[in-house]
Amino acid sequence: MSKNFAITGVGGYVAPRHLKAIRDTGNVLLAAVDPSDSVGILDQYFSNVAFFTEFERFDRHLEKLRRQGENKQVQYVSICSPNYLHDAHVRFALRIGADAICEKPLVLNPWNLDALAELEQESGHRVRTILQLRVHPSLIKLKKEIEQKGGTGKREVHLTYITSRGNWYLVSWKGQLERSGGLATNIGIHFFDLLIWLFGPVEHSEVHVSKPKRTAGYIELANARVKWFLSIDRQDLPEENARQEQTTFRSITIDGKEIEFSGGFTDLHTRVYEETLAGGGFGLEDVRPSIMLAHDIRVAQAIGKNQNAHPFLR
Repeated sequence: MSKNFAITGVGGYVAPRHLKAIRDTGNVLLAAVDPSDSVGILDQYFSNVAFFTEFERFDRHLEKLRRQGENKQVQYVSICSPNYLHDAHVRFALRIGADAICEKPLVLNPWNLDALAELEQESGHRVRTILQLRVHPSLIKLKKEIEQKGGTGKREVHLTYITSRGNWYLVSWKGQLERSGGLATNIGIHFFDLLIWLFGPVEHSEVHVSKPKRTAGYIELANARVKWFLSIDRQDLPEENARQEQTTFRSITIDGKEIEFSGGFTDLHTRVYEETLAGGGFGLEDVRPSIMLAHDIRVAQAIGKNQNAHPFLR
């Protein structure tokens, strides 16, 4: 039986993946909200969606639907709004008797998870998030290989992610630390989650550089030493990528060997939705380690380059 959905932040970058996942899992979108009215994307996926530019009217509409019985009320709220609103919109979902499916990062601060856990218990509804790299076939296979090899010492891992962004990025909410959480949270969170999932809990962390356009550091995990580098500055692209006018460079190496996972991304959100709707998915405790790490990176004092620095810094 199909479920009724609503969505926040439907005009944003990631919303189309959620719209596709809602449609492809056979469900219905009843309502959407975004301060921007550039949301023609809705017509590609659903007709007759009630759209609002004011959250208060969206809230009132969903409350009205809730009172019209199970066939009309919203059972899931998909949250694609800016990072700093995730916590409030998850709370809203639980308050109207719905489950929440929230984009990364679920929250900006670890203590927000404790409050949401209490609200889950009180409401009887669930909070789930999108950790799509955990359902990527190549990465599931890699995790199994790592587990089978077992205790062969700590792996040497390099994480490099450069995704060119123009001046608009720093002007938007994404460039505001208190709204996005900074680069480590906004663009690094799913890589940090992946590495903790693959190699175990964090034992030590250093931040070498912390700038609005570039951040880098070192993490020691139970089974790996990770040198990481994140940037939105086009000037950080390797020469070959810049020459070919490629705007993004993504690389994760383990003991010098590149992990290939550039393909297979198109339906990962849909796969997470399928697992979530089947009663699984990724909850508060799944995201806690990466939220804690990203928070610690955000508040850490940059110590400059040392022997643990990523090669791009040296």
